[in-house]
Amino acid sequence: MALDSQSAPPSGSGSGGVVFFERRELDQLMRLYGRMVAAGEWRDYGIAGLSDHAVFSIFRHAAEAPLYRVEKRPALARKQGAWAVTGQGGQILKRGHELAQVLRVFEKGKFSVVD
Repeated sequence: MALDSQSAPPSGSGSGGVVFFERRELDQLMRLYGRMVAAGEWRDYGIAGLSDHAVFSIFRHAAEAPLYRVEKRPALARKQGAWAVTGQGGQILKRGHELAQVLRVFEKGKFSVVD
């Protein structure tokens, strides 16, 4: 597990600071992560808070590139939605205004991870 910007306060506005996940958002992400670890699909995660977006990266193995990235970009909130799930190849799998809606892309039966 990697955690970047540990001292940054939670923020969603990006107004001169670091964008990070709020507690409610982290709870949703960690519940999903726990279910997928229990299913044997995921092994590690990383969190980064940057000046314009926050990223929750999901790994099968810590030494590899992330399988998925859940990104929060407040600047896009009024346009296409602040939330996006991006696949390993950089393709956007789901985008939306609500985190719960975007995380539905991981519901069982939608797709499977291929090594």
